Order: sequence, then C-alpha cells, then structure tokens
Amino acid sequence: MGLMGDRTRLWETHRLVEAPGSGSEQELPAYGPEGADAADAGDPADLELETARRRAMESGDPAALSMLGALLLRRGDLDGAERHLRAATADGDRSAANNLGVLVHQRGYADEAAGWWRIAAVAGSAAAAHALGRYHRERGDEPAAEYWLRQSAESGHALGAYALADLLEHRSDVGAERWFRAAAERGHREAAYRLARILDGRAPRPRSGGLGGALGPGGVETSVRELRAAAADGREGTGPAREAEQWYRQAAARGHRRAALHLGTLLEARGETQEAARWYLTSAKDGEARAACALGFLLRDAGDTDSAAVWWRRAAQDGDGNAANALGALHADRGEPGEAERWYRAALEAGDINGAYNLGLLCAAQNRTSQAEQWYRRAAYAGHREAANALAVLLLQGGDAAGAEPWFSKAAEAGSVDAAFNLGILYAGRDEDRMAFQWYERAATAGHTDAALQVAMALMRDGDEEAAERHLRVAVRGGNAEAAFRLGALLDRDDDAREECEEWYGRAARQGHRRAQVRLGMLVAERGDVVEAAHWYREAAEAGSRNGAFNLGLLLAREGSEPEAALWWARAAEAGHGRAALRLALLAARRGDLTEGRHWCDRAVELGPAEVAERAARLRDALQQELSA
Repeated sequence: MGLMGDRTRLWETHRLVEAPGSGSEQELPAYGPEGADAADAGDPADLELETARRRAMESGDPAALSMLGALLLRRGDLDGAERHLRAATADGDRSAANNLGVLVHQRGYADEAAGWWRIAAVAGSAAAAHALGRYHRERGDEPAAEYWLRQSAESGHALGAYALADLLEHRSDVGAERWFRAAAERGHREAAYRLARILDGRAPRPRSGGLGGALGPGGVETSVRELRAAAADGREGTGPAREAEQWYRQAAARGHRRAALHLGTLLEARGETQEAARWYLTSAKDGEARAACALGFLLRDAGDTDSAAVWWRRAAQDGDGNAANALGALHADRGEPGEAERWYRAALEAGDINGAYNLGLLCAAQNRTSQAEQWYRRAAYAGHREAANALAVLLLQGGDAAGAEPWFSKAAEAGSVDAAFNLGILYAGRDEDRMAFQWYERAATAGHTDAALQVAMALMRDGDEEAAERHLRVAVRGGNAEAAFRLGALLDRDDDAREECEEWYGRAARQGHRRAQVRLGMLVAERGDVVEAAHWYREAAEAGSRNGAFNLGLLLAREGSEPEAALWWARAAEAGHGRAALRLALLAARRGDLTEGRHWCDRAVELGPAEVAERAARLRDALQQELSA
C-alpha cells in the first residue's frame, strides 16, 4: 500500500497504558495489517461522541481533546479532528501526535505525517513506531524501518510485530518466525497464516519434487493440485505439521480464506474429508478459486459430478486453470469433446500448460494426429514432461525414431517415469542392452512395474536370481501378471516354496495369463484336484494356449473322455503342438485309420521337438508298411 493509504480501510482502536497525568489514549494505525485484518470498529455511538465533546469543552484536558479528535477522525470529520488533535499534541499528548500523523497521511502529506509519528514514537507510542517503520520501508530505508518496527514489536504491538516479521522474512532472516508468532499470539490472522506457512514448509516430505520451493514461507502460491500433493506428503501430522495446522485453524477461524484452503488440504490428506469440505466451502464462498476447485475434486470423488462441475465452473471463471482442466476432463468422459476442448483452452489461457497437454490427448483420441502433435509440442516446449513423452511416442509411431529420442530423453531427465521406460524399449530395440538396462532400472526405481519386470528378466539372464526376485516382487505389487507368473516360475524351482509359487501362479492366472493358468493346472493336478486342473487348462485353451489344450486333452483321456480329448489335441496340433499331433496319430493308428495316422505323423515330424519327431517318423514308417502290405 502506498503512503496515501487505503481510504476505504477501517480504523482499529488500541487502548494503551495511561500516561501519567492523562486519561486513556486512543491511537489509530496509519497502516492496517495485511490481508484486511483490521477489526471493524464501526461508527462510535453519538452518545460517546457527545460525552467526549462535553468533557473536552469543560476541562480542556489534552487527553479529552485527544479522545475527541480520535472519535471525529474515525467518523471521517478530518477538519474537526485536526483542530482538537493539534491542540492536544501541542500539550504533549503522544496519542494525539500519532493520530495527527494518521490524519495528515490521509490528506496526502506523508512526510509531515512521519514527523508527527516520530514525535509520538519517541514518546513511546507503539502504533506510531509501527507507522514510522512502514513509512521508512516504503522509501527503501530498511535499517530505519527495522529500528522503528522493532521498537513497536517489542512494545507488544501486533501490527508492529507482523510488519517486522514481514521485513525480516523478505531478507530471509530466521528471526521472522519469532515475530510472526508474537503477532499471531495477539490474534493477527495474517501472521498466524504466515507462521503456519513457515512451519508447513518445515514439515517432513517423504516424496521429492519441486513442490517444496513453491510452498515455502512467503513463496508463490501454487495450484490446488500441488497443494493437495504437498499435504499428502506431510500427512503424518506431527511436529511442525501439527503446529502449522493449529495456526491455519486460528487464521481460518478469523476469516482468512487461504488459511482455510490449506487447512482443508491437510485434513483431506488425513482422510478427514467432511471437515476438509467445510473449510473448502468457507474459503470458496470468500472467493478463493483454488478452494472451489478442491471442493469440486472432493465432490467428484464422492460421486457427485454435477455438483463438482458447479464448483469447477465457478473456479474456472475466476481464472483457475486446474478447475478448467477438470471440467474439460469431465466433458471428455461424458463424450462431449467440443465442451472438453473449450475448457482445456480456457485452462491454457489461464496459464495452465496442462491445458495444452490435454488438448493433445483429446486430438490424439480423435485421430487428429497433426493437431495433437502441435499441442504436445507447445506443452513440451513449456517444460511439460508428460507432453514431451507423448510427443516422442507420437513421433515414434510415425516412424521418426531419431526425432522421438531427444524428447524421450528430455522427459526422462525431467522425471517422467514412462519416458525412462520408453527409452529402455528404444535402446533394447537397437540391441543396446546396457543403455536399455540403465533406463529400465531408473524407471523401476521410481516405481514403474513394467520396467521392474524388464530389469528382473535381465538379471535372470545374468544369473542373479536373488536381485531378480526383488524386482519381480516390486512388479507384482503393481499388479503385473507377467511378473507374478515369472515370480511363480522362479519359486517353482524350490520345493519349499511351492505354496507361495502356487499363490503367484494363481494371481497371474486370475488376470488371464495363459502360461500361468497352465502351470497352475499342473500344480493342482499333481495334488489330485482334477476338477480345478481341468478348469485352468480349459481357461488357457479357450484363450488360445496350445499347451493348455494339450494338457486338457491328457486329463480328459485319463478320465475316459478320449473323443473330447481328441478335439483339444486337434486344436493344439493345429496351433503347432507336436506332441498333440503325435497323440492324434497314435489314436488314428489304434482305430485303424492309417491315412489319418500318417497325416498326423507328418505333422508331428514337422513340429517336433526332436524326440517327438523321431517317434512320429518311426510310427509313420510302420503305418507306411501297413498300407503297403
């Protein structure tokens, strides 16, 4: 705020210790606290004004004149106030000197106001010292500003403590926290919020990333997406995080909308969504767009997408790009690409580069490849790592591997796990196994389950089964069916681990993994459970597994259902299973169908393996002799 002040700001009354020989003093601040924190004193009662006027006229006492001047000043009667304040100041009343400074400051005479504030501050007025400190800071004289603000703060003046803390924090002085705390303890809501931000920035964050700097004390405010992520990182709620919550509560209870927003994110991270929603609603009603956006996400998660859209629209219209993106995604899910594109563009106009990325995804889904590439490029050039990865994928699909590689690299170096995995695929396709392994390992370390599987397979090829098992277990935690099958196969070699082996085969089998279904069928068949074995063999066979079809045929034949077994063996043989072809040849020979037997023998010789081909060749020769006889 400039020295002219904000004429619409409400004045705040402070009762100070009585000076010897005078009545109670009333000092008005020249500068209100940050964030519209001043109390609304309103117009004094006419009776109070008349009483003060009578007392001043009857006694001529400086304190009475000062009180009358303060009341007139609060009512906006500058001419009437000035006469009484000057008279009281001439008689040495420090409160009058401070308020006279306030008055001439309102008239636009900042230097003269500073003179009166100096007189009052030297006489011990904390309010005047605060005003004088603010005056010097706005003129760039920080040493003088600090001197007077410290005088005010050390006298217990909340506004002085806050202004001193703000000055110290601007200089990255650790002493700022002490004075924010002092002001907060005296009910200053902005100080409570700023103290909470300092403590919140100090709370432990399990995940690394770029959020910490953006959320630091006094730093740039971030989107609700980042606020929610940071709150989730500090969800333990102990130490600094717990104290930060207390100060957020104090500030929010006094109407600080950003404090209410941050309090909501902390509560949501702890799963206390109902209370979080109440604070988001409070903040949103006070005009905080990010709170409206956050409330929309809570409602969406609760299944109320219509209400979510109302709050997202309100936030988006107030310039919240995150909310605009959420609206775009909602319309895209509803099959309304036109509306989705409109909101994605609104997000981009609001400065949210995710809008360009989402436009690329939308265009790609509609096979508008050239437009998708343009949007991906725009987002990628702005540093959007997933857009860079998507652009690289698009280029690779178009046959431009040389153009794709730099974008994969940029995205991976920026932290895109998918891009790191894709680089692994790219290098593996060139038989550059060492580079492929490095990128797979990097992606696996960041939690990419498919990459963990690739690392495990490379380690198994190198004979490091112990390390491979660790990576397989990472992959199966992410739900990877192939990893579950391979972990089962690894444990299958250990008789003491058969029970766990069956568990992993079962997990993969239930996800439709055909080889796992066959292996599981074999395990349960070994323990005599023919029904379950048949179930898994059939599942695999019907999904196209020739081994499943062959094993199902064996099981059926043993159970006396040879005709049905023959059907499954035929399916397996037609899919390239040599043993199934040999079984069919033997069946035909027993039936005396020498021609069909010879046909299946030829097929078995062709398919192998070697021992099957050898047996089939001998059988074929015998059948040929029989046909020639």
